[in-house]
Amino acid sequence: MARHIYSCPLRWSDMDAFGHVNNVVFLRYLEEARIDFMFRLAPGNGSPSFSGGSVVARHEIDYVRPLVHRHEPVTVESWVTKIGAASLTIAYEIKDPGQVYVRASTVVVPYDLAAGRPRRITAEEKSFLREYLDEGRGVKDALAA
Repeated sequence: MARHIYSCPLRWSDMDAFGHVNNVVFLRYLEEARIDFMFRLAPGNGSPSFSGGSVVARHEIDYVRPLVHRHEPVTVESWVTKIGAASLTIAYEIKDPGQVYVRASTVVVPYDLAAGRPRRITAEEKSFLREYLDEGRGVKDALAA
């Protein structure tokens, strides 16, 4: 099982009055990693996979420790924990070597923008997602470790 690795820069404006990354900013980091995973790394040359749109149905996030501003980027690791007929779950860890700041998951629903409704995951998309599938290692499992 592969993990998608995204190097996420920290911005000065990400800090809150307490001097650490604001809790809502972590959702932006997850979004950046998810977009990089689903759209830039979509399978096939010129493939339309994942390009038709998607919506977030659910976020779950556990804040493990504060992250303070520095010039080095933070790593966001992403993997898939569930593939359904019309949704998938992506798990994440925002981390540095040896320490985790956030563990999270997102339920994503592919969406047909023209029709204005959710759509099923295609065979090509499922094939791509299976490369990152780890059903036994979701966010709750990682928290127990």
